[in-house]
Amino acid sequence: MTDWELVDKTIKNEPTERAPVGFWSHFLDEAETGDASLDESLAAKNVEGHRKRIAECQPDLVKIMSDGFFHYPVPGGAESLTSLESLNSVEVLAGDHLWIRAQVELVKAVRSMKKDTFYFYNVFSPATTLRFMLGRPRFTRLLKEEPNKVKAVLDRMAMGLEALSKAVIVEGGADGLYLSVQNPDVTVFSDDFYRRWLAAGELYLLASSNQVGGRSILHICGYGGVRNNLACFSDYPASIFSWAVNVEGVSLGEGRRIFGGKAVLGGFPNVDGSILQTGDKPAIADFTRKLLAEAGPTGVIVGADCTIPPHTPIESLEWVREAAWRNAGRTE
Repeated sequence: MTDWELVDKTIKNEPTERAPVGFWSHFLDEAETGDASLDESLAAKNVEGHRKRIAECQPDLVKIMSDGFFHYPVPGGAESLTSLESLNSVEVLAGDHLWIRAQVELVKAVRSMKKDTFYFYNVFSPATTLRFMLGRPRFTRLLKEEPNKVKAVLDRMAMGLEALSKAVIVEGGADGLYLSVQNPDVTVFSDDFYRRWLAAGELYLLASSNQVGGRSILHICGYGGVRNNLACFSDYPASIFSWAVNVEGVSLGEGRRIFGGKAVLGGFPNVDGSILQTGDKPAIADFTRKLLAEAGPTGVIVGADCTIPPHTPIESLEWVREAAWRNAGRTE
């Protein structure tokens, strides 16, 4: 069974030889905040990071990292977005925009590194993208004060991100999106508020991906310990659901019930000092065994809450895969 077949059957909740395993890391430092569509050195570093990681790990599935492309292009850059009025500079991007073309080339380059493997391209939701550009406090304040005006900006951004999403699938060869979403503050924004003002662009991107044959992962991000109500996303048309199991306190098995039995991904904590960094082989094997026993025999991909630190030992990731084989009643 190829890696592609392994993931395909997992998405369909069909029996497989073992559970697929997928972990990913960023390849650019947080300090490297430039635009990789303008700085070829950033794009090259990202590609080389993928090449090294794929060679080391031979992953069952690959999340192609959009490092260097986090900020949606606007005249003057993200620093020009200082007020509600300045958000008028956010426009719909056409498919021939340099920012989109550079990401298509990134996907093509990484897609060629390993055959018969599922490749998902990382795309942040319109709300998360705008929050990156404004900063959480400013984004939260504007969303509370003028949700209708902020939504108009998010709708334009969603159309630009749709052009990107279709291009990386149709032209780049990605199998789908890894769409990252997050409630900016569950203590401020209720599920009803989220669904009214923020969800439309996310649903639009997933539907657009589905239209061109993509099968996408919805990642409900718990970065920085941020909480989400998973039920708010239960009807999203994704093929695989991922969330921060160790932040939300919702196991893979519980999540499968919330998401109607669809395939799920995750299980391991991703923070510094967690078991992937400090655990020995027996401890990691036992953690993997318990995850799979709780989650069920099909429809489960073992991974982490989010990206793992880049200095995580490679052998730890291989121990997880070995444990997945043993849990399936066989060894490689």
